Amino acid sequence: MDKVELNVQSREVTGSKVKNLRKEGLIPGVVYGRGLESLNIQVPVRDFEKVYAEAGESTLVYVKLGDEELPTIIHDVSLDPVSDKIIHADFYKVRLDEKIKTHIPVVLVGVAPAVKNLGAILVTNINELEVEAFPQDLPHEITVDVSKLENFDDHVSVKDLPISDKVHIEAKPDDIVVLAQEPAEEEAEVAAEASVEDLEVIKKEKPEGEEGEEGGEAGAEEKKE
Repeated sequence: MDKVELNVQSREVTGSKVKNLRKEGLIPGVVYGRGLESLNIQVPVRDFEKVYAEAGESTLVYVKLGDEELPTIIHDVSLDPVSDKIIHADFYKVRLDEKIKTHIPVVLVGVAPAVKNLGAILVTNINELEVEAFPQDLPHEITVDVSKLENFDDHVSVKDLPISDKVHIEAKPDDIVVLAQEPAEEEAEVAAEASVEDLEVIKKEKPEGEEGEEGGEAGAEEKKE
């Protein structure tokens, strides 16, 4: 992955006045970390959104403030509860010579033949994994190719994940990440029972006119009696 950089500016505005920054298309933020005095910053919303989409909260982002370049991880992003727009961002300064622990999202890619051809249910047991690595070695995400799941009970375990040996996963190698599971018998029985009930309902329903014809025949028989 290419080096991710984000140009920011020092921020003088604090408190409730930061809402004016947002009106100007700027996001207020803070850079902090061990041995660093907290820095109030601001960054154009479009620039931040582009970097956030690329790096998430696990990939190294170099914050450029004037002539200074700080290696950081986007630590927290606050959203407006109504509009869901980004209203604040925290950046945690890291040391490149110290490993850190963070959570990396697991992303499924491809189509599982077991699901497409056999009707299997794709069960995801792990959506993110805690890992330990130097900041510069952290992946943005961990992809899992499910196109290899051809039969019921085929699965991908932690040990099968395509990840660098520079990254240590804090999970057991045999932990199952995703599984092609055969539908439960109860589900099949429910579906079958539903089909039988549907047929019975259809049989009971009669086309318009049948009831009148039967009624006419009955009336004729009563007259003959």
